[in-house]
Amino acid sequence: MTRYTVAAAQYQIEKLADWQAYAAKLTRWVAEAADGGAALAVFPEYGGMELASLEPETMGDLAGSLASVAGLIGRVDALHAELAARFGIHILAASLPRLDADGRYRNAARLFAPNGKAGTQDKLVMTRFEREQWFVSAGVDGLALFETMLGKLAVLICYDSEFPLLARAAVDAGAEVLLVPSCTDSLHGYWRVRLGAQARALEGQCYAVQSPTVGVADWSPAVDVNRRGGGLWAAGSRDARGRGDRDWHRGREPVGVRRSRSGARGGTARRWRGAQCAGLARSAGRGAAAAGAGGLPPVIAAA
Repeated sequence: MTRYTVAAAQYQIEKLADWQAYAAKLTRWVAEAADGGAALAVFPEYGGMELASLEPETMGDLAGSLASVAGLIGRVDALHAELAARFGIHILAASLPRLDADGRYRNAARLFAPNGKAGTQDKLVMTRFEREQWFVSAGVDGLALFETMLGKLAVLICYDSEFPLLARAAVDAGAEVLLVPSCTDSLHGYWRVRLGAQARALEGQCYAVQSPTVGVADWSPAVDVNRRGGGLWAAGSRDARGRGDRDWHRGREPVGVRRSRSGARGGTARRWRGAQCAGLARSAGRGAAAAGAGGLPPVIAAA
């Protein structure tokens, strides 16, 4: 695994005057990350919802804000692709709602590489707010494994990080870094995601990078209150170092992921799988059926 610096955005949701204001803001953030030496910039879940402010007549309505932001996804993605190429940096764009052919909205995070390649990870486990009030549906394409110049990456959007088998499947497929964009409106929600990301790093002997929305946007019914800050979580390795400022949290990704998994400490990853299989066997003995090979979700390789 290559040593590199990652920048996790502590992203303030703002009311934007126009598209040019958004483009200038995003360009400034990416430039700052690149100037600080970052090879990867991670933006948060639903950070793209600030684009709802471009339509004042619908920005205060849940359904209206979904529709207006989803309508901009092509333009947003083109901007991210251009910035990734211009600054020579990988960018996990802030997630936003995407309207699919089946008429359902899905929460989509997109990863852009400097070489022009891009991939998408949809959120897989929805919160009650998303399901019951916002009507945003779970992704149907499963987990993606992004094979990049930086190594193998996977994305667990917010609530997804609280479910161990998703991360376990990604790590078993080869993921070395888990990217965790988040958006939480309460402290207990923030700490659930943070502790979940830390636990996934420990279990998988890998690294987890959390990027949250922050601040208050009282004009938005979707992202009105946003809690706490970002971070880089490692499996107890002294090689992982981080520093933070007002907007970005930066950390060094160490070279020791494979060594950690195969060494004395790396036994955690192997024992976790053994414990999991034993638990599945006991469940099956009580009549429960395990889904997929070893009970883990499928992971799709994405170049």
